[in-house]
Amino acid sequence: MNHGRTVFSQLMDGLPKYEFDQCVRRYRGNFRVRSLPSYEQFLVMAFAQLTYRESLRDIQTCLGAVGSKLYHSGIRQTPARSTLADANEKRNWRIFADFAQQLITQAAALYADEPFGTELKQAAYALDSTTIDLCLSLFPWAKFRRNKAAIKLHTLLALRGNYPTVVIITTGRVHDVNILDQLTFQPGSFYIFDRGYLDFGRLHRLHLNGAFFVTRSRKNFCCRRRYSQPVDKSTGLRLDQTIMLTGFYPLRAYPTTLRRIAYRDPLTGKRLVFLTNNFTVSALTIAQLYRSRWQIELFFKWMKQHLRIKSFYGTSDNAVRIQVWTAIAVYVLVALLKKRLKLSLSLHEMLQILSLTLFEKTPLLQVFSDPEVLRSGLAPQDQPCLPGFLTGQ
Repeated sequence: MNHGRTVFSQLMDGLPKYEFDQCVRRYRGNFRVRSLPSYEQFLVMAFAQLTYRESLRDIQTCLGAVGSKLYHSGIRQTPARSTLADANEKRNWRIFADFAQQLITQAAALYADEPFGTELKQAAYALDSTTIDLCLSLFPWAKFRRNKAAIKLHTLLALRGNYPTVVIITTGRVHDVNILDQLTFQPGSFYIFDRGYLDFGRLHRLHLNGAFFVTRSRKNFCCRRRYSQPVDKSTGLRLDQTIMLTGFYPLRAYPTTLRRIAYRDPLTGKRLVFLTNNFTVSALTIAQLYRSRWQIELFFKWMKQHLRIKSFYGTSDNAVRIQVWTAIAVYVLVALLKKRLKLSLSLHEMLQILSLTLFEKTPLLQVFSDPEVLRSGLAPQDQPCLPGFLTGQ
């Protein structure tokens, strides 16, 4: 590693530049562009994410203070505030979305064998959405309620490695269950949903694709029991049944058998009833799978706390999407760095260290292993990181 290069430059070496250029050519991102080409725009937005910049003026001021180190980090000159605003508003957001998917593909290969708390060998994904509130007068295109605006991030999270594989950005009015129509399901994989995605017609299409689902039953759920399997009640299991739906419309939407599993949480005493189309995995593993769905809630909480996706640098639909996709790309890039360098630090700690050492001329591995750097990288007012995958456990 070249000791004369900045940490930011070394970090950006992990980007597949050829794939980024392909995305730019696909959408003609540099057509008639005189300043701030697409790659430099991405670097500027990544800098804003890594250093927690608040506004376009904040970005311009901080980049201008870096001096000559900026050029050697891949940014030829400090972009004007209006230039960056125009690029975020007019340049196609799909450039950054496609590039983020390229990084996600790399993460999928690196985290393929990562454990996630169950003995399941198949791939497992959790699907959920989070709502980001906006001001209706500034974001009139993102209507949610009569006096409120919002966007939704519909995310399919891979439980092995806890990285997003699919992110669909919609206005707040789009119901979660409609996203099932836009997904492609891998045969043999498990998909975990909450009750908001309980639509038997869509779940049957997932079943016909050869994939498995795990979801929770509603309170007014009606069915007819066909078989019962013995369960060990000391583990928290209460029943394991093979059922058929009753009622004209539910039975027409899902005409085959389902598996119904009841489980009482020993910690909270809450009784949970799960539905799945898998009849081979043990009932306790199904309950553990649904418990793993909580990782997507931690992911949303972590994203909102540590990345710039709650306040935006632009008010147009295009600018919001560029910022969200840049935040996702930065998250996956840091996750890739953590895996490649075999670091035990959490992503929270890595981001805190990067925010203070971004333009230091220090090898990356030394940045994350030097005790002095670690002590200076964590500010005392920082919140403690979340449990699970965010602590590197």
